[in-house]
Amino acid sequence: MRVMLRAHMDTAATNESIKTGALPQVVQQLMDRVKPEAAYFGLHEGVRSCWMVFDLQDSSQMPSLMEDLFLQFNAEVEVAPVMTAEDLAKGLAAMRSSGQS
Repeated sequence: MRVMLRAHMDTAATNESIKTGALPQVVQQLMDRVKPEAAYFGLHEGVRSCWMVFDLQDSSQMPSLMEDLFLQFNAEVEVAPVMTAEDLAKGLAAMRSSGQS
């Protein structure tokens, strides 16, 4: 299932990880593992944040994928299912054909 991960990372923890060089390593390891179709980095609500869209094969993957974000960056993490415009069109067409509209 296509999901979007959003992580707000603690400023003090990320400051330290920048000094030690851990931030780019942890982010790269996560990207290598999830192989995102899109990844963005910036500020949200005043803190360093990242957004990644990727295919989550099984929900049991979540602990191992997210743990470094918690441990290294004291991050607040959300994972939510998302759709492309094509997925939405397909879903809406299925609703029309089943008489749900």
